[in-house]
Amino acid sequence: MSRFYVPKEAISGKIIRITGEQAHHIVDVMRLNKLDKVVTFDGTGREYIGFIKDIKGKSVIVELVETRTPPSKESSKLTLIQAIPKKEKMDYIVEKATELGVNSIIPLITGRTIPDWDQPKRVSQVERWRKISLEASKQCGRSDIPRIEDIKTFAEIAAKVDGYDLALIAALDDRAEPLKKILFGFRGGNIAIAIGPEGDFTPFEVEEAKKIGFRVVNLGPRVLKSDTAGLAVLAILNYELTN
Repeated sequence: MSRFYVPKEAISGKIIRITGEQAHHIVDVMRLNKLDKVVTFDGTGREYIGFIKDIKGKSVIVELVETRTPPSKESSKLTLIQAIPKKEKMDYIVEKATELGVNSIIPLITGRTIPDWDQPKRVSQVERWRKISLEASKQCGRSDIPRIEDIKTFAEIAAKVDGYDLALIAALDDRAEPLKKILFGFRGGNIAIAIGPEGDFTPFEVEEAKKIGFRVVNLGPRVLKSDTAGLAVLAILNYELTN
């Protein structure tokens, strides 16, 4: 069954009006017609099931027959604080993190981050990642959409750590704790995991993170690339903490 995103304001009573790229996808890509069944979601956790009632120009009118809120199987909310890697690797990270159930992603600039973008470029990249996350949510059957925050510096992240039940920073540090040990006895909550750039976090950044409550985590005997590490942790947390 086809799934499409609609903003909340597109739903009025028993009618859903789909426009823009989503309508184009319905009509020109999927080639759906009147009476075809569709599922839409508004990104808040609700799904709307209906049938195409009419197609008018660039708008698709759907008659709503059922609203549902799929039960969540997740006992934790996961935030990925990801240092921006070079090239287009962040696109892949956003897509796969969405599939793995991340609740929010904070793109991060660190002392060793390679991309050096001006403000317009930063804004355009964040918008791109939000679109990628939306499409990944549609594809994997999520009824919500991860929040992709604006790009932040390491200092800006420090001000938010109090909102997490567990904050982790992955680093090549001799004092790092095994992830299995940290998770022992933990029953879930708001979790943040910070992943560094290709050259890792600087020693200063690791020390500052420890001062504000981050626990330094070791991800195993192998050195994982920046675009692998965060996804590996999300997969492990899904396994350990999902009901």
